[in-house]
Amino acid sequence: MTPGERLAAAGLSVPDYGGLELGAVLPGALAAVGAADAVAARDAEADRVRLGIPRAEHVVVVLIDGLGHRQLDARKGHAPFLRTTESAVITAGFPTTTATSLALFGTGRASGATGMTGYTAHNPRTGAAANLVSWEGADAPEHWQREPSLLRTAHEGGLAVSTLGKAKFAGSGLTRAALAGGEFVGRARLAERVDEAIRRARTPGLTYLYWGDIDRMGHKHGWQSEAWTAALEDVDQELRRLRARLPRHAAVVVTADHGMVDVTGAPRWDIAALPALGSDVRLVAGEPRMLHLHTDHASLAPAVAERWRGVLGADAAVLLRSEAVALGLFGPVVAEHVEDRIGDVVVAMAGRATVVDSRTQTPEAVALVGVHGSLTLEELEIPLLVAYDG
Repeated sequence: MTPGERLAAAGLSVPDYGGLELGAVLPGALAAVGAADAVAARDAEADRVRLGIPRAEHVVVVLIDGLGHRQLDARKGHAPFLRTTESAVITAGFPTTTATSLALFGTGRASGATGMTGYTAHNPRTGAAANLVSWEGADAPEHWQREPSLLRTAHEGGLAVSTLGKAKFAGSGLTRAALAGGEFVGRARLAERVDEAIRRARTPGLTYLYWGDIDRMGHKHGWQSEAWTAALEDVDQELRRLRARLPRHAAVVVTADHGMVDVTGAPRWDIAALPALGSDVRLVAGEPRMLHLHTDHASLAPAVAERWRGVLGADAAVLLRSEAVALGLFGPVVAEHVEDRIGDVVVAMAGRATVVDSRTQTPEAVALVGVHGSLTLEELEIPLLVAYDG
């Protein structure tokens, strides 16, 4: 079976890099406000046209963590504004996880260029895993992620740029790595961020607003829970208010970073309990839906891959690094300094299956109800909403 056939047999898809994808959203929004020159790595005007973002004096770009298209569609009765405003379905990048997606959003480049290859990633300098959300174990953000932040470039070019999020994220490693630039405004509640976005939209520029509660509820309770649905209702209400109070000549663009699958009752393997999975594997990075396996020696990778295929069967696509790169899973280009952050073996889980490692993961992490990271359409497809009255 070829690598592409393995991927297809597992029901997995390749991100639409260069097409309808998350990496086009911020470039398209910048082009809409006349700042296409801030985007050197891609054709921002083409992104704007492809995504249907109108020219405007100000664009508010909202990213809702964990709001997959398929989850939104299943709960559309609870989200009348989002349901009636969704204009397209686009894809996240790979892996479908927050650190990777925010870097794709913030730079327009996929993880093969940014090096943001998962929730955790191999740090070649230390040989250990780096957490790319908390930034524990990672190198200086500006060294780890070397692609320019589009927000910074636009701000340095004279555009008024602001980011609305939790105050504690202002100087975080992830913010510095991919979303630095302009003014960071810390606001705790979504309503406060919406109020601030409305105020800033009265003058030309771009505002980026992030909200994470839907993802948090999904991890803890699952996306099919009442808690997740209540979080969706809150977001829908506030975004409807944002849309209604925006001044003329200001547009709002809403998207997400990934979807989610609920895994309660689904197949799960624990590396700690299965010698066949742990043999010859020096480091496991990534997350339960997408794993990077770093071997004791690269020559062992084919044998490791075969053992994992034998254990996981149809519940995963198990690929060598070269195969995953050739399929374009990490984007059209993998930079030389990023290669060793990708596993010698890459495991993308199918269906709702997961692989955990109780040697290194906390019981709370192992017990998460909603997870993401792989290439099912439930994880890969995200909504795009564009609203404008200009």
